[in-house]
This record gives sequence, structure tokens and C-alpha cells, in this order.
Amino acid sequence: MKSMTMKTLCRFLIVAMLSSSLQYANAGIIATDQAAAVAGAQSDRALVLAALSRSDVSNQLQAQGLDPAVARERVASMSDQEVRTLAGSIGTAPVGADVGWGAVIVAGLLIWFLFYRK
Repeated sequence: MKSMTMKTLCRFLIVAMLSSSLQYANAGIIATDQAAAVAGAQSDRALVLAALSRSDVSNQLQAQGLDPAVARERVASMSDQEVRTLAGSIGTAPVGADVGWGAVIVAGLLIWFLFYRK
């Protein structure tokens, strides 16, 4: 009796093991540019999030009516290309007020002071 039960159990286990789907792991080599793109996207995203965490930026966002937490969520949902574009514009944005007209006014006052004063 015991032998018959063991044989039936063993047969059932053999059929169950053979009929189960076996999954194989596929390993491959990724190109360097793919690995660099992933690392670059992560660093760009960190740059944008760091800019959002600055106090002056968060104050401006709140003044515009946008919660800084919502802005961080929006950055998290952006694609890598959008984050790369935004990080590039953060890196090239002017740091202060527009100096173009200020320089023209200062130069004009300097010229007036040097040549037209009595």
C-alpha cells in the first residue's frame, strides 16, 4: 500500500516538474553609450531636482502658485529627453538679472561723465 502511494506520488511529481514552464535567463552585453545614457539621465534628473530644492526656486514656485512637491512629481514623470533639455537650459541660463541694458546705461553715463561734463 505504501509502495503504491509513493509510486503514484513520484509519478505525479515527475509529470508536474516536466510540464511546468522552465524559464531561462538571457544575459547580454550592453553598449557603452546605452550605459552612459542611463547614467547621464540620472545625473540630469538629480540636477533638476537639486535646482527645485533650492529655497529661492521653491519660493518663486510658490509665488507662481505651484507647490514644489508637485513640481518634483512632474520632473519624476518627465522623459529622459525632456529632463536632458531642462538640465541643459538650467546650465546655460543667466545667473542674475539681464545685464544687457544695464551695461548700456552704465556705458552711456560713463561717456556723458567723461566728455560732456563742464
